[in-house]
Amino acid sequence: MTEESLTPGPRQEGRSFVEIISYSPGGCEETRDASPEDCARAIGSPGVTWINVDGLGNEESVHRIGELLGLHPLTVEDIFNTGQRPKAEDFGFYLFFALRMLTYDEAARTVGNRNLSVVLGEGCVVTFQDGVDGDPLNPVRERIRSGKGRIRGEGADYLAYAVMDSVIDEYFGVLEKLGDHIEDLDDRILSAPDGAHMKDLHLLKREMLFLRKAVWPLREEISALEKSDSRLVGPSVKPFLRDLYDHTIEIIDMIETNRDIVSGMHDTFLSAISNRMNEIMKVLTIIGTIFIPLTFISGIYGMNFEHMPELKWPFGYFAVLGIMAALAAAMLAAFRKRKWF
Repeated sequence: MTEESLTPGPRQEGRSFVEIISYSPGGCEETRDASPEDCARAIGSPGVTWINVDGLGNEESVHRIGELLGLHPLTVEDIFNTGQRPKAEDFGFYLFFALRMLTYDEAARTVGNRNLSVVLGEGCVVTFQDGVDGDPLNPVRERIRSGKGRIRGEGADYLAYAVMDSVIDEYFGVLEKLGDHIEDLDDRILSAPDGAHMKDLHLLKREMLFLRKAVWPLREEISALEKSDSRLVGPSVKPFLRDLYDHTIEIIDMIETNRDIVSGMHDTFLSAISNRMNEIMKVLTIIGTIFIPLTFISGIYGMNFEHMPELKWPFGYFAVLGIMAALAAAMLAAFRKRKWF
């Protein structure tokens, strides 16, 4: 993944799938493929309402939901700006924050990302997802449906925390798979480095840079929510936001560690290539050094002088070959003794 991943991608024309989950301690009710009118009825209902919009292709529907919530035009613009950095904004009667949803493609060994915009209002949470190919929020849905944990007994602020927590938990899985890729690449570099490994290293470095850009602002975003004086974030949720902040710090540490490992692998790769080249040059130098005296001897006997003592000797040819073989063997033994190869 490159830095171009931060730019908005093409939207799926006309596609925005809306689902509504309304719940209270006594139970929950779901509406799938909901209309803006369904959203209007659900927003004022008792308990907590979660409206999730998958895909931003149907701009009219998204704008209609924004009007029902009374969203500022800048907020609507941020929702459609799928390449923005994570941030949190307080508009008084609602809070808006954006973050990145990360996935890992094990076949291509690349990190994918989509934007998630969250609007926290009085008794309701609205999430806008860039894309319709699934999301990491299913654990939150299952907790609401099953009534496990404390989510049904808490307010909309706890739901917003649960959504962010589910997204950030996916970061750990992505970093774990990236770590496995880094270890595998490190083993291959140490065993048999080649030019393809350099390309993999550069891709890893750029992915680490992207992850860093995605997570560092998220730390500031969660810190701002934790310290917010907004009445929409109750005191009971502040400890959970502090725990989420700690998770973000842990993720940042993992990213920095992986960046250091990848940088070290780059140096290891260059050293391995250099050592390999040195070994090749050493073998070639030894071969060339052995043939220098042999070439000298053969050059002498290649001169076209008429009176050379050994030319008339019947065993001269074999004697010269023997001397050359003995000289080569002696040089090899000397090199071996000095551990030159």
